Amino acid sequence: MRRPISSINPLFYTLIVGVRCSARRLKWWFGGQKFAKTISYNKLPYRVYKHQSVLIRKLGVSDLSLQYNKATNLKLALKKINGLLIRPQETFSYCYLTGKPSKRKGYLNGMMLSNGEAKAGIGGGICQIANLIHWLCLHSPLTVTERHHHSYDPFPDEGRVVPFGSGATILYNYLDYQFINNTPYTFQLMFWLDDKCINGDLRIDEELPYKYHVFEQNHRFLKIEETFYRENELWRKKIKKLGNGEILETELLQKNFSQVKYTPEHYTIINNT
Repeated sequence: MRRPISSINPLFYTLIVGVRCSARRLKWWFGGQKFAKTISYNKLPYRVYKHQSVLIRKLGVSDLSLQYNKATNLKLALKKINGLLIRPQETFSYCYLTGKPSKRKGYLNGMMLSNGEAKAGIGGGICQIANLIHWLCLHSPLTVTERHHHSYDPFPDEGRVVPFGSGATILYNYLDYQFINNTPYTFQLMFWLDDKCINGDLRIDEELPYKYHVFEQNHRFLKIEETFYRENELWRKKIKKLGNGEILETELLQKNFSQVKYTPEHYTIINNT
């Protein structure tokens, strides 16, 4: 299996990241993209999809203070996107809207993942917002244009309610999460935190005549030599709301394959010889 560039030559990796970050800034300024910027706290009338994810994860976490700091980081990032309107032909860019997390802005050390290992880092934990937004988008006609999958599966499932591989990772501004609104409708992202969860609500100005169901197929754990991996497929059905719930379309969204950092209970042994 191919090793990441960072593990081969960290200096070269740092150079590549710097070049790509500069290129992205130039694209923001001169690329001609129309980015969503308008915030409104007046809710659009119809809901497309709502979801919530657990705020504090305890399984596999040795320093719970990083999880509690994450709540502060999430609040700061959500201020930039809560109530955001995404009008026709506008692009949502997570990094463009939230900016770089820093101590000066009030961000704290939260849990970050590096090569599948948990560590402390300023702004750690805000990938949870990108995960939530991506899951909302998968249940809508919005078109994802940039999304980066986590390279590792670091922790065993604990109350997981969404399929493996349905998240998105962020690294300002090298790895972004973006989608474009190629529909005639205006969408809106609404978020709020409670004691246990971060809640997300994707809303729209006109009710859609259809809905989406996202599901997993062909999931399994593998052991190849001495390393564990996990794979699956994400599929989506487009379903007519009225009548008998006719399935209008079924499509394969993505195939996932990641190294696992724990020992799964059940797995298939793959012999390379």
